[in-house]
Amino acid sequence: MNNYDLIIVGAGPAGLNASVYASRYGLKNIIIGEVSGGLVTQTNEIGNWLGEKNITGYDFTKRAVEHVKSLGAEILPATVNKIKKKGTGFKLILSNGQEFTSKTVLIAIGSTHRKLGVVGEEELLGKGVSYCATCDGFFYRNKTVAIVGGSDSAVSAGLFLSNIANRVYLIYRKDKLRAEKFWIDLIEKNKNVTIIYNTNIKKIVGGDRVEKIKLDKPFNGHMELKVAGVFIEIGFEPNVEMARKLGVKLDKDEYIKVDNSGKTSVAGIWAAGDITTGSNKFKQIITAAAEGAIAVNDIQNYLKNSLYENRN
Repeated sequence: MNNYDLIIVGAGPAGLNASVYASRYGLKNIIIGEVSGGLVTQTNEIGNWLGEKNITGYDFTKRAVEHVKSLGAEILPATVNKIKKKGTGFKLILSNGQEFTSKTVLIAIGSTHRKLGVVGEEELLGKGVSYCATCDGFFYRNKTVAIVGGSDSAVSAGLFLSNIANRVYLIYRKDKLRAEKFWIDLIEKNKNVTIIYNTNIKKIVGGDRVEKIKLDKPFNGHMELKVAGVFIEIGFEPNVEMARKLGVKLDKDEYIKVDNSGKTSVAGIWAAGDITTGSNKFKQIITAAAEGAIAVNDIQNYLKNSLYENRN
């Protein structure tokens, strides 16, 4: 019962779209991932998905999951602890002890939030320090918060929080935001957001809750800002430990090396999404989904050729 043509590790856009294509190709497949949608579920607003002028991460994920299940594939909310070579295929061992076997594997487990690495970050996590504005923003109604970062995710988080918090400080270490012009234009017009350039947070201070942050440069003559929350949006790091243990080759930045079909250096293992060198490392929902589709197209050809070779 637990034998598959393809097991997809990761339930983000790459994994979900891969399953849609696998099912349509007639491949028996299953998605194994902790959270359906992955980091997309934390996105307040998606405005660059073709055919959707505006959709939340939650609604996007709900529709994607319904699509996957409508084609007969299963999504198992679990963690894969280990992937081992078994004959011509692979054995996957889950954290709960379950075992699955598959002819092929697609690794699409995405990224995790990059840490700021300052005193107080770990100690006050969940006590005012957060990596998800859409998850935790509700708790800061009419309060003052800080966001660290200058990317699309940081600016989007700032806009989201500006409708909840009384004051939002967007703190960025460079002199210019690197988000899309669309987002920058919106946040620069927002009266509830103050952008502080060329500045870093040195320390997050608090007891039971975050109370203030210490800066490396004065802002309005002060080296500290009183805030109730700190949202860290400084990028992501690829989840590649599983691939590393399999012997999959990584590049110097620790992304999984893939060819233009999603193949890794290990036969029978493909990778897609934010963890790969594909799509010029352009981390977007559309590129992750496309990589999932491209990989499965190659996987179904691989399985067809393997079947032909076995018959002969």
